[in-house]
Amino acid sequence: MDLGILGKRALVCASSKGLGRGCAEALAQAGVSLVLNARGAEALEKTAAELSAAHGVSVTAVAADITTAEGRAKVLAAAGDVDILVTNAGGPPPGMWSDWDRDDFIRALDGNMLTPIALMQAVLPGMIARKWGRVVNITSGSVKAPIAQLGLSNSARAGLTGFVAGTARQVAGHGVTINNLLPGIHDTDRAIALDGGVVKAQGITMEEARAQRAATIPAGRYGTAAEFGAACAFLCSQHAGFIVGQNILLDGGAINSTL
Repeated sequence: MDLGILGKRALVCASSKGLGRGCAEALAQAGVSLVLNARGAEALEKTAAELSAAHGVSVTAVAADITTAEGRAKVLAAAGDVDILVTNAGGPPPGMWSDWDRDDFIRALDGNMLTPIALMQAVLPGMIARKWGRVVNITSGSVKAPIAQLGLSNSARAGLTGFVAGTARQVAGHGVTINNLLPGIHDTDRAIALDGGVVKAQGITMEEARAQRAATIPAGRYGTAAEFGAACAFLCSQHAGFIVGQNILLDGGAINSTL
């Protein structure tokens, strides 16, 4: 399918690897020029070179901590006018409700709620003026079904979801859509880290931990960054203009919910 976004320009956050890279690659395949951001310069530059060589699009790499005001300013200055924004950030650490203090919650909110909101506030005026734009926020399946040990993530991502619910409906009439993609378990560094916690807690092997979690997914496997990226690219396409303010699960059926 021709996504109809050849020549558009996208800013994709946390895109040197994992789900962010999957989204960047799918957009590059559709002919979108990219501005990639991550904190680690080496991995980011490598990803930028690979995507540019593979798909023949312009790729700009900006190493910065997007959760800081200075980092956002640097990225946004390099990005200029973007047609597509994909927000993404690593999730806070797991734990118990009793483990966290106010500073832990502030860090979680900065990374997974306030940063995507600030980025949207920065790029939405330009999208509105040009009468076209796409925003996709990578959040979490925990928005639909909270995960007990991910209380920090549950809290921050729920706040972002509430902001998007109202804002998406305010900008839709200008040709701008905002939607959230909610990943379940995908084969990324985040999954490895969480599986590592299971290994430590239960005294089992990594293979056993992965098999244990895969058994909870009706699809019987972890998701891939490529299929996640394809879903993101569709939401950014010309064909998705009537999808507004939605929270779309990509979890292999793991969350057992009718709605």
